Amino acid sequence: MDDDGLLYRVYERRLTRELEAFSLPQHLGVIVDGNRRWAKEAGETTEHGHRAGAAKIVEFLSWCEDLKIPLVTVWMLSTDNFSRPPEELVALYEIIASTVGQIAEAGYCVRLTGTTDALPESVRENIAQIKEQAAPESELTVNVAIGYGGREEIVDAVQELVRDLGSQGRTPEEIADAISIDSIAEHLYTRGQPDPDLIIRTSGEQRLSGFLLWQSVHSEYWFCETFWPGFRRVDLLRALREFCRRERRYGA
Repeated sequence: MDDDGLLYRVYERRLTRELEAFSLPQHLGVIVDGNRRWAKEAGETTEHGHRAGAAKIVEFLSWCEDLKIPLVTVWMLSTDNFSRPPEELVALYEIIASTVGQIAEAGYCVRLTGTTDALPESVRENIAQIKEQAAPESELTVNVAIGYGGREEIVDAVQELVRDLGSQGRTPEEIADAISIDSIAEHLYTRGQPDPDLIIRTSGEQRLSGFLLWQSVHSEYWFCETFWPGFRRVDLLRALREFCRRERRYGA
């Protein structure tokens, strides 16, 4: 091991020890951004960037498992991504299905966060089959956000809530009165789960782009310049250390 590698390991161990005194996030969200720019800087194809990013997701989840973080939401494909060039999407769909399979094979509980309606039928069937074979219970649950948009999630939740209330024979006035923060939350994709404590976004972009728009009202954010394929375990540890040092005010 060279001197740089040794220093890196020493720093990583020090960060890990620091975190032992704190309570880590119970729900961690991550916006995996920068695959294409990473590939461009490396002189590689966009597909290569997406494959490197997918491999990093599996590695990242292993770090979370080691740290005993029980819930992670990974944004793999947004609704805006459907406007990308068809040739990029074809490769991306295959990569996503393969990555979901690897997550399931690692023994994690897989939950879909989003909608697969816009995906090709073969990809939808593949993901559905993977979900059926995934571990129903695990120390780590992974929400895989595919075809996800924060506004779309809220619309879907309200529509589902109104349909449920309407099926009970309620009047429009009664339906309106029954719509509340709690009733909408019960129809979100993440129903029954805690809101994210910390959201990480890579690539230097400092915006949420609609990620977990409803659930992130009291979340802490951590942005880093590193493109997602270059994200390291030490970057995660630094994000967690920063989170642990903050005084959470929950809007107060």
